[in-house]
Amino acid sequence: MSRTKYDCSGVIPACLLPLKDDLSIDEASYRKHLRDVAGTRGISAITVNGHASEVSSCSFEEQQRILDVTVDELGSKLPIVNGVYAENAPDAIRIAKMAEKGGASALLIFPPSLFMLGARPDMIVDHFRRIADATDLPLIIFQFPVATGLCYPHDVLVRMLAEIPSIAAMKDACGDPARHEFTVRELQNGPRPFNVLTTHSAWLFSSLVTGCNGLLSGAGSTIADLQVALYEAVRNNDMAAAKAAADRIYPTTHAFYSAPGVDMHNRMKEAQVILGRLPSAAVRPPLQKLPAAEIERIRGAMARAGLLPETKVHAAA
Repeated sequence: MSRTKYDCSGVIPACLLPLKDDLSIDEASYRKHLRDVAGTRGISAITVNGHASEVSSCSFEEQQRILDVTVDELGSKLPIVNGVYAENAPDAIRIAKMAEKGGASALLIFPPSLFMLGARPDMIVDHFRRIADATDLPLIIFQFPVATGLCYPHDVLVRMLAEIPSIAAMKDACGDPARHEFTVRELQNGPRPFNVLTTHSAWLFSSLVTGCNGLLSGAGSTIADLQVALYEAVRNNDMAAAKAAADRIYPTTHAFYSAPGVDMHNRMKEAQVILGRLPSAAVRPPLQKLPAAEIERIRGAMARAGLLPETKVHAAA
């Protein structure tokens, strides 16, 4: 059973997975990373076994170990959202049961890549229902960008909310501002509790202004404090403070989310090394080490955001 009841709202950083040079998990550095992120004032939970932690390259046993270490390190300090990255329902159910037994507080459900070929509504609903029937944990839908073919239609989302009570939130990465706002207005403000968590980190300010009840982002691994500042300012309708936070986030947006998108978390690891938080930015293939010029570009962005030691005083002024 889950350690704590969690409503799946607020600022939820997604943690990175430090690796050794031999590409095995660096547990000591991972524990430090967890402490760094979890120590950020104002966050509501953390996410593990997601894109930010390179879940696609992790075995089931490694995912289980990641969750075990997370629970051991954090205790009951914060709810833990565990990703369910699986290509079929039996594997998804296995991960969901492992996560519930291991102490997770919610599950982030990735879409099977098969759905990009054109999933029928019944397939989508059945996939979520099977997971919901296997666990008491609240579920978070992961809504992928429209261009991927893994973006659930609005009528399917409405049906899922009506038929599966344990769906509590959606991590919205649709990439379409109009569709995103429609989701916030129509589903979050619908007949039963449901939170839209933006992950539109490339336009986070604009997205939060639509009224999202939270955000779930890999960038939170590195700039959780800035995300909290922006989220709280928008919620308090303090646009001056929100713009100030957005101005500091802006350089990191371009550092992390430029093309190709597959390198976004690779870049965050490099930022962690630049900031002195991690000893290595090693990633598992097919990801590759970034070129020196791009690493310097990331360093410049961290400086402009006021995150380097020599720039923090200026940023706080």
